[in-house]
Amino acid sequence: MNANEEKVLRENIRQMIRFVKQKRTTQAQLDEQKLRGIIQKLIEVEELNEALPDEKPTPNKSTGINVLEDLLKKIIPQLEIDFRQLTTSDDQRKSYRAHIINAVINTLTPTTVNTKASGGEEVEELAEEVEVEVGETAEEVDIEIGSEDDEKFIDIRTDAEKAEEEEEEEADPKEEFGAGVAGDETGRNMAFQSFNKVEGSVIDAYELLSDPEDQELFYDYLIANLKLYFDKFESELATSVEEPTNQAYETAKEEAPEEGGEELAPEGGEELPPLEENVIVWEV
Repeated sequence: MNANEEKVLRENIRQMIRFVKQKRTTQAQLDEQKLRGIIQKLIEVEELNEALPDEKPTPNKSTGINVLEDLLKKIIPQLEIDFRQLTTSDDQRKSYRAHIINAVINTLTPTTVNTKASGGEEVEELAEEVEVEVGETAEEVDIEIGSEDDEKFIDIRTDAEKAEEEEEEEADPKEEFGAGVAGDETGRNMAFQSFNKVEGSVIDAYELLSDPEDQELFYDYLIANLKLYFDKFESELATSVEEPTNQAYETAKEEAPEEGGEELAPEGGEELPPLEENVIVWEV
């Protein structure tokens, strides 16, 4: 083999080595990318699982509490949003919570009565309470409608006066909503708006229950939870928080000289040297 053939052979060998190395590098990069992709997918799946709520939460022993839990998840966020808008004074928030709780009580009380009156015995009991016998016809009252005198009446009011009187006769729904509850009108108006958003959910949830025990638990725990959540929202809106302290701090504070008072001198009456002379500078 001459020198040229040997040179060509060596060059071919070098090219083959470079080709093998390049192929190995490319395959390693592909494997690494594939591995990174798998790890990334695993991370995304884990994050998704953590973000998703528990699909199979542990149920409570009472169906009424389970239904109430679902209801609170729907209505509490809405009530919180509206409650937090009342920042002018705490009177507004007190009025808001009082009107919301009163509205829930007024809404569920007729439902409770209707549920109790679903059977014949209950109907008779309710009838006896108002001193009305079942099946008794009401006393007939002889009233002539559309008598001649009524037909002769001439209304001289203008259309504007008629419209004004009709508006006065129509009851303000907010006034009706807040009847029997004292408090700030802004809080009442906001409560009126909020309750219109959640009233349907409250009624639908309660009407799912027919067992008296479930109904009682649902009712009692709903009122209690509303009060507790309003307490929580109010504490979070507190603008001033009392700083914690301890006895050591209070004692030291009492013994410390007042600002601008006389400086303490050591025993013997000698005055302390200026502060600058007591400062030690450490050389590094």
